[in-house]
Amino acid sequence: MADDYSARLNEMPEGWLQAMGITITLATKDEVRAELVTGTEHLQGYGIVHGGVHCGLIESLASVGAALFALPRGQHVVGLENNTSFIRAVRVGVKLRAIATPITRGQRTQVWEARVIDEDDRVVALGRVRLLCLEGDQSLAGEQVKGVLHPEKR
Repeated sequence: MADDYSARLNEMPEGWLQAMGITITLATKDEVRAELVTGTEHLQGYGIVHGGVHCGLIESLASVGAALFALPRGQHVVGLENNTSFIRAVRVGVKLRAIATPITRGQRTQVWEARVIDEDDRVVALGRVRLLCLEGDQSLAGEQVKGVLHPEKR
């Protein structure tokens, strides 16, 4: 199996994944998996998990996998499009699993798909993320990209 970067990602002291209580369980260039137990911080006004949590989880996993594929080529990735469908409502206290895999990985763009599954193995959200591959010397929002998987650039 390819190198698994899950432990390194889970050691990050801050960021969206940490704020949401998401644990990466596998992180390779071919597949990224995560787990999350839903809490009150994940809910919207009707007492169900906010769609943004599903979108963010799907985009995060796709971004990690795409980055692991792009980094050896001297590239970084950023999301261009996230299309997430909400299939089943989820309430607090549910353990969710998410799995992301690539559809296509080109020189300039990648497309990844992901699904979020509840503890009864039911799909609760499906998503597809399109990412742009940036060359290592390209700036993003006026600054050089600092990848979290590159210790010398933190």
